[in-house]
Amino acid sequence: MPRTLQESFDPRANSIGFLRWLMAFAVIFSHAGPLAGFYGGRDLGTQISSEQSIGGVAVAGFFFLSGFLITKSRMGSSTIFRYFWRRGLRIFPAWWLALLLTGFVLAPLAWRQEAGTWDGFWNATDESPLTYFFHNMWLTLVQKNIAGMGTSIPFGADHGGFDWNGSAWTLVYEFRAYIIVGLLGLFGMLWHRWIGGAVAGIIILLACMQWAYVGNLTMINGLFGNIFYLLLLAPFAFGMLFALFGDKIPIDDRLAIAAVIFAGVTYAFGGWLFIGQYAFCYVLMWFAIRVKAVQGWERPGDMSYGIYIFAWPIMQFAAYFDLQSAGWLVYHLVVVVVVHVLAFGSWHLIEKPALSLKNWTPRWLVWLLARWKPVEDRIRDRIVVPGFSSTRRARELEAAA
Repeated sequence: MPRTLQESFDPRANSIGFLRWLMAFAVIFSHAGPLAGFYGGRDLGTQISSEQSIGGVAVAGFFFLSGFLITKSRMGSSTIFRYFWRRGLRIFPAWWLALLLTGFVLAPLAWRQEAGTWDGFWNATDESPLTYFFHNMWLTLVQKNIAGMGTSIPFGADHGGFDWNGSAWTLVYEFRAYIIVGLLGLFGMLWHRWIGGAVAGIIILLACMQWAYVGNLTMINGLFGNIFYLLLLAPFAFGMLFALFGDKIPIDDRLAIAAVIFAGVTYAFGGWLFIGQYAFCYVLMWFAIRVKAVQGWERPGDMSYGIYIFAWPIMQFAAYFDLQSAGWLVYHLVVVVVVHVLAFGSWHLIEKPALSLKNWTPRWLVWLLARWKPVEDRIRDRIVVPGFSSTRRARELEAAA
């Protein structure tokens, strides 16, 4: 019998770091279509698939791996407050850096290149550079553009709009997925994996209904009027299932080969969003476990997140200087190098130092928690019955008994 995911997965020795880097890299190549005018001005992959671009495939992979890792993390012993503190440290510091870099470095230089003057930029009354950071700092992209820029470059000229960071719209959905997992853990639904699995399964079922055009999902909840919820939450939920039922999922080479073929066929001929993407997700997990040559890829730095949030602004910036006219190869070489330098710097100067605070607690809060703990323990001991509770206090009482 093949080994299961639970038996095979080593959290300290796997190739997930390489996969996330590779998928961030794929997003760059995909977006070079509309941003630089390559591939007929379309995202790479849409020439084959009517359902998803290569960048969209990569995003589904990101959400799947995130669903797996975040669920595994939430099943640990950290409190709900510590969980959200750590998620915030991972998302926000680098995102804020990307916003500041865009609003106060890239955008003004691009304006100067296009207009030959600073006039009209800093004093713009609509889409001001001074409001770009604060309008977008909590992940929802309220202000996509700055000072009405972008009409002269390929994306604006060909698609009639402009967005300084068009990849970042997924971040708010990522954080909302974190909230779902956080709440499932808070109410003990991850300890009872069939309950957590049922929630994940319902999300996937609703996504299948959406892509099969079965029923009116907005009658269930108005949120489903936005197709992106289920588009992104479905692979995340699939990752949750892998975390919850790792002892039931075989890591089988033959199954992986079949999944590659199935994913490729559905991508080219239809059914990718309905079912093909889940075969692709299985291949990712198989690769993370079985391909050992790229384990430890992120040792120089975990640059995948930085690549993802810096790539689009750099590609837009390059278009203002007409880098795309130098050809596909030169354009990509320059963009890839610059983005990796930024991502490397972001990891070592911003992201890694921020993550070092994951266990930090303010002194006043330490003092307050110490004073409150005896009262808290007495309250918990009165209401917690170990045999009927999955809380950490219940486990402590069982161990003491």
